Amino acid sequence: MKIVLAYSGGLDTSVIVKWLKETYDAEIITFAANIGQEEELKGLDKKAKATGASKHYTLDLVEEFARDFIFPMVRANAIYESQYYLGTSIARPLIAKAQVDIAKKERADTVAHGATGKGNDQCRFELTYMALAPDLQIIAPWKIDAYRELFPGRAEMITYCREHKIPVEASLKKPYSMDRNLLHISYEAGILEDPWFDPTVKENKTMFKLSVSPEDAPDKSEYVELDFVKGDCVAVNGKQLTPGAVMKVLNKLGGKHGIGRVDLVENRFVGMKSRGVYETPGGTILTHAHRQIETLTLDRDVQHLRDSLVPQYAELIYNGFWFAPERECLQAFIDKSQEYVTGTVRLKLYKGNIITCGRKSQYSLYDENIASMEGVKSWYNQSDATGFIRLNGLRLRARAKAQGVPKYTKTKGL
Repeated sequence: MKIVLAYSGGLDTSVIVKWLKETYDAEIITFAANIGQEEELKGLDKKAKATGASKHYTLDLVEEFARDFIFPMVRANAIYESQYYLGTSIARPLIAKAQVDIAKKERADTVAHGATGKGNDQCRFELTYMALAPDLQIIAPWKIDAYRELFPGRAEMITYCREHKIPVEASLKKPYSMDRNLLHISYEAGILEDPWFDPTVKENKTMFKLSVSPEDAPDKSEYVELDFVKGDCVAVNGKQLTPGAVMKVLNKLGGKHGIGRVDLVENRFVGMKSRGVYETPGGTILTHAHRQIETLTLDRDVQHLRDSLVPQYAELIYNGFWFAPERECLQAFIDKSQEYVTGTVRLKLYKGNIITCGRKSQYSLYDENIASMEGVKSWYNQSDATGFIRLNGLRLRARAKAQGVPKYTKTKGL
């Protein structure tokens, strides 16, 4: 038996390597995706092999992550439940896709992951496996009774790692889990499971890694300009950048000014509510700017139709259906809508706030002559509005005449 394990080197997968090897008497190949977690990748090869892996892969997927996953999602302005920028959600299908490719290369018959049976990641990993390699076996230790009996909580896992000299960042003094990539950092579990717990107070705020607290951000605002071509940001402050570099630059800017922190209770795919704390500095700026350039360049009805589909699109990503046909169909529509979403947006960053200060585009649908209230002549005839309103009011007048005026509260004092 040959198993390819999605491996982060964190608490869960550090334990799982050794457990899989001992339980299944299998060859374990570990795989870590470099999707922007930076220092967390150091020493993974040595650590994985010392724990029982026969081989380890670390693949640099930063640019692919930004170009083929983050940017398509930003074209849709996708935010789950109006708050979550889908940082973990969008990373999982890429990791699982690369894991499948390694399994095919190594002729492995099984893939494994460290997601729990309570969370969303199990769905994201396994739905991707099923979509791309339906014949592979899947092992998810957290859904196996024997594994959960051995490790009922984080304390037991931390003790296990100490006994086997496996270094992990988690400790009893810092009991929460963290997941970092180019788009965000998420924090959950442990002390954060209490939705009343405040991680922003002085004794707790060291948890945050990508951003300063808005209270500690500079007292002086900073301007930033983003250039877009067909819905994708191609330059920041006039400098041409790759998608990955765009995210890195915006993460630094956003983090400096305390932008992109979210603390929410979300609805998981499996049915339960969960509390999560997120830092998404660059993604928050990018999505805000993208929406602003769309206000100039996107046709009204196309924008409204696209916006009506975004909650469904975001939910598909959140639930793990990136490689599902319905997501692909929605993406085709979204990408078509971006054909003329090209131009520049100017923003001001200040203490957790993003302030729009201007936008321009060669494809702008905004006509100053038409919009002006200063009597400027244009090809718009205000007299046309009379017939326009009468036609739209026809059904309202017909209703009032045939069925009576709708009930309303009369104005007081009259």
